[in-house]
Amino acid sequence: MAISDGYIDLVEGDITRERVDAIVNAANSSLLGGGGVDGAIHRVAGPDLLEACRAIGGCLPGEARVTPGFHLPAKFVIHTVGPIWSGGAAGEDTILANCYRSCTRLAKSMGLVSLAFPSIGTGAYGFPVERASRIAVRELRDAVDRDPNLLTIRVICFGDDTFRAYARAMEDLLD
Repeated sequence: MAISDGYIDLVEGDITRERVDAIVNAANSSLLGGGGVDGAIHRVAGPDLLEACRAIGGCLPGEARVTPGFHLPAKFVIHTVGPIWSGGAAGEDTILANCYRSCTRLAKSMGLVSLAFPSIGTGAYGFPVERASRIAVRELRDAVDRDPNLLTIRVICFGDDTFRAYARAMEDLLD
């Protein structure tokens, strides 16, 4: 299933199969692999990704770091650390927005034109997907406005519930 609003392509699928300049990894702060999308990316990229991440030395929430894609179809992996949801009063929205901004700024500085994002923070970190999807769509649309060379942005949703939440967020921003 796929939806596009002219800015963002929304796809239900597997981010490790995306043929783009960079996929975004919803990583933990160590960058050394974990569960969910992070574990899947590390498995497909192979052990060289772990070594590259080890050399970086970690990443703070809201920031981004880049490595080669190794065995992934994407040339690069942009790693970002989302906020751990603790009710919404601890700056989680700002940190999540900063994840998207950091990733797109890094992509712009590298001259990348195509990116694929997962739903950052909505897995093990517990960020409510409805709230996260609105933040993501807003930030990604702003990124396209700031960088006319950014031609392709895909949000790769794992599961129908996440896909529907992002579809609603896209519709709401058109109203």
